[in-house]
Amino acid sequence: MPTKPATKVNAVSDDPSKKNQIFIVDDHAMFRDGLRQLIDREVDLAVCGDAAEVTEALEGISKSGPDLVIVDISLSGKSGIDLIKAIKDKYEDLPVLVVSMHEETLYAERALRAGAMGYVMKQEPAKVVKMAIRKLLGGGMHLSERMASSVISKFVRGTEEIPPSPLEKLSDRELEVFRMLGLGMAVRQIAEEMSVTIPTVNSFRNRIKEKLQLNSSTEVMLHAIHWSRGEAAK
Repeated sequence: MPTKPATKVNAVSDDPSKKNQIFIVDDHAMFRDGLRQLIDREVDLAVCGDAAEVTEALEGISKSGPDLVIVDISLSGKSGIDLIKAIKDKYEDLPVLVVSMHEETLYAERALRAGAMGYVMKQEPAKVVKMAIRKLLGGGMHLSERMASSVISKFVRGTEEIPPSPLEKLSDRELEVFRMLGLGMAVRQIAEEMSVTIPTVNSFRNRIKEKLQLNSSTEVMLHAIHWSRGEAAK
């Protein structure tokens, strides 16, 4: 069997001349620039590249060989969850930190199941992002205190808990369709973004309707818009 490419994963360096290299994946250029400035100011950290979507990110990661990748959930085309899975498939030991505006109670577990080692919401102070980066570089994990207990219980002890949201019933792809419906995107647009056919998106929408016990596609759309507005208000 072919072996997976080796990845360099360094602990936090005491030598300022040896900086841990960070690759940023986010579809907002302004956020990427801000995060780059934040990281490059640190004596032990430096940004080695960035990307706005999955294909570009995988190419950049392959060329730059980072020590850690920062990923957003919402990306153009495939989602950040898809990217995390692709990274872990190719670079098993490369740590991934999710930094996203999306509520961690809904996305943190999905990100961890995909292979991420940490989750930080974008409204957190800069010091939290830097602390999370260094935790992952040192081989640890990072979650907020309110998520840590629940996630550790499920992953380590295997205990079952009541899902905090009905949306937990949705698969990663179904949740992505639900999110884009909430943004007012048409089925054709969603199909183009996800690189799938229109019937496939309709199939996802029908499964969403069944899982959320809604009566029509219109109810799915209204439910998605209501949820999307709630997310934006957080």
